[in-house]
Amino acid sequence: MTNAIRHRHIWQTIVAVALLFCGGVGTAQANGWETGSLAEAGFNEALGDQLDAAFADGEFDGLHGVVVVRHGKLLLERYYPGVDERWGQDLGMVDHDAETKHDLRSVSKSIVGLLYGIALDEGSAPPIDAPLLEQFPQYPDMPDLDAKRAITIEHVLTMTLGLDWSEELPYTDPRNSEIAMEFAPDRYRYILDRPMKDAPGERWVYNGGATALLGRVIATGVDLPLLSYAREKLFDPLGIEDVEWVEGADGEPAAASGLRMRPRDLAKIGQLVLNRGTWDGKRIISEAWLETAHSPHAEIGGGTDYGYQWWLTALPSGESVIGGFGNGGQRLFVVPALDLVVVITAGRYNQPEEGKLPGQVLNDHILEALER
Repeated sequence: MTNAIRHRHIWQTIVAVALLFCGGVGTAQANGWETGSLAEAGFNEALGDQLDAAFADGEFDGLHGVVVVRHGKLLLERYYPGVDERWGQDLGMVDHDAETKHDLRSVSKSIVGLLYGIALDEGSAPPIDAPLLEQFPQYPDMPDLDAKRAITIEHVLTMTLGLDWSEELPYTDPRNSEIAMEFAPDRYRYILDRPMKDAPGERWVYNGGATALLGRVIATGVDLPLLSYAREKLFDPLGIEDVEWVEGADGEPAAASGLRMRPRDLAKIGQLVLNRGTWDGKRIISEAWLETAHSPHAEIGGGTDYGYQWWLTALPSGESVIGGFGNGGQRLFVVPALDLVVVITAGRYNQPEEGKLPGQVLNDHILEALER
């Protein structure tokens, strides 16, 4: 047995023992979660063992964590050792567990979308039809000024700004637009200085700069740093305490990709969405906003649409999925028809077809184990 496989087996034993104490039924609590059994929630109770076996067999290379919630109860957590990063900084081998924060990468975008909805409900953010440039009067001298006056907050929310922007190159390449933004002395000027390529609203183009602008609009409107506002209005009400928002070289929060939190806490975000904006009986965000945000506003292709900073797709069996997707295999899946939330974290950053891993975990294992 190699040292790597031996380490996996030892770690899986530790996890299995831990789950005996965090996967109980009824009123047992795990960081604000009521826990329950897989069997009572309609799953094959061997699901955890099946995930462990698949990891040991090398099927899930790079998988770090899996959290399954159904009917509002935390049913299963599995964590595995693996090489990890903190927003590009090499952390080496990490023994992930329930208390380990993980990069969310672009799942951060979906959370920024929620924060905008909260600020809008409070009257602290401009409406979706407000011109974007009016929120950035400090940049009066940008190119294509007349064309850019047509960009609205809704174009930001839907990534249809019309700017010349490309994140198709690897995120290790300085020519990638988001990486170039991070190296720029002023990220907001960099974004707004991009030349126009399309009319606003004409075409969806994946754009982390859109989320950076949205984060700044929120922070300006509420007169608080983005993380402070997120703590006050979203994280604290959900009992999410251990969270980090990595800042770029310019000291600004990396709104598009910099959030780090525990997978079980990310599952709370998913449950909030599933609950249509409430947590523990308290209203956190309006149901009307969530309904709008999780409706299709831009067509991506391949059966996938884009809402307001959320991905909208479907399971192979047809049930609609509201998703937060992040580089490396980070996924938040919300399946309303199944009353199901699944969080997957992984370390396949910048690797080709990194999205296959969470798809395998969800479709080939979790959904296959759902018996009713």
